[in-house]
Amino acid sequence: MAELRPSGAPGPTAPPAPGPTAPPAFASLFPPGLHAIYGECRRLYPDQPNPLQVTAIVKYWLGGPDPLDYVSMYRNMGSPSANIPEHWHYISFGLSDLYGDNRVHEFTGTDGPSGFGFELTFRLKRETGESAPPTWPAELMQGLARYVFQSENTFCSGDHVSWHSPLDNSESRIQHMLLTEDPQMQPVQTPFGVVTFLQIVGVCTEELHSAQQWNGQGILELLRTVPVAGGPWLITDMRRGETIFEIDPHLQQERVDKGIETDGSNLSGVSAKCAWDDLSRPPEDDEDSRSICIGTQPRRLSGKDTEQIRETLRRGLEINSKPVLPPINPQINPQRPNGLTHDRTPSRKDSLESDSSTTIIPHELIRTRQLESVHLKFNQESGALIPLCLRGRLLHGRHFTYKSITGDMAITFVSTGVEGAFATEEHPYAAHGPWLQILLTEEFVEKMLEDLEDLTSPEEDPYAM
Repeated sequence: MAELRPSGAPGPTAPPAPGPTAPPAFASLFPPGLHAIYGECRRLYPDQPNPLQVTAIVKYWLGGPDPLDYVSMYRNMGSPSANIPEHWHYISFGLSDLYGDNRVHEFTGTDGPSGFGFELTFRLKRETGESAPPTWPAELMQGLARYVFQSENTFCSGDHVSWHSPLDNSESRIQHMLLTEDPQMQPVQTPFGVVTFLQIVGVCTEELHSAQQWNGQGILELLRTVPVAGGPWLITDMRRGETIFEIDPHLQQERVDKGIETDGSNLSGVSAKCAWDDLSRPPEDDEDSRSICIGTQPRRLSGKDTEQIRETLRRGLEINSKPVLPPINPQINPQRPNGLTHDRTPSRKDSLESDSSTTIIPHELIRTRQLESVHLKFNQESGALIPLCLRGRLLHGRHFTYKSITGDMAITFVSTGVEGAFATEEHPYAAHGPWLQILLTEEFVEKMLEDLEDLTSPEEDPYAM
């Protein structure tokens, strides 16, 4: 539950801008992380020291349901000469470490990210005659923050969020989101680490699908070139009734289709409803991970496997770099708490062979099992991404992971060019606990794509391999 009031927690007014004029005792009264973000807001909006603010009545660290302590709402006049309309600018407080006392986030030092390393922003076009900002974006931001806190999956620029509902609960076609760097908010160095600002951009279903098939950054760039669809600052207009492809039909063929053909997709994985069965032989006992199937309780992944899968899902692959899966290692990168990374470019050393002189192969690798055949199961939405996985990823020498949302199960498709995989051409189906890897050759991928084109019903069974 939240309330709307002028900003300035814990007092009735917003804090003074950081600098020599700030009262000496102020730092002890106002949380330092919060103070640092307010300083960036004051730099951008010096004439709005006390904006309206949605605040959680019961803070998350006191047992409340809302992870964001505050969402401030500013009136941005835009720039008519640059075709940037007047809009409302929403800024969250709570995904980063505001307090530094471990009440919400573990303090890990000043050199790394503060908390999850980012705050969310949102720009909503101001309607004619609108004197106060709508508050529904604050609840939208709270929903995204709950996902981050509960899953410990962070967002990066270019990510997409499938929402499947109008963002404002209206009849709008804006039903999904992309994320990008806020065009005005600069990264902030706080006493508890660095905070960047990721802006939510509302998009239509067709634009989301194009971002999945190609990449989020490419679609964001197209949105910037269409003023009514976002313009340079990617301002969301909930009354937009046309997609960018309806506004300019040439964008689909000349930009998106060519981009997919040339670049493939940089979507390396999704959370999905999925399951797999080992058809080689019946499970020997309840502890055998081959008993995983729909209707049974899946075994839990080890912490090492979970971290590797999360890293795989978060890692975008360079078009011209050699695709790799991160090694199964207790600490993939000890400098990145919770797997957080600001740069999605993979390290060229992320392979089992990269540190051959020092790498210790974990004991779990010995228990990796080779399977003769497997049965994959996806719901309709997840299955609809199989062509993307095949055409946009594997044909470009990359990998794609489905991470189950109903249990700690995962399915990773790999191509022959991916290093660090435990599935090989000799043993293309391999399981490491409940994590299944499937290696598909280019010829088999082409055959699957041909068969998928022949399917007439989305209800038909997925592949049994």
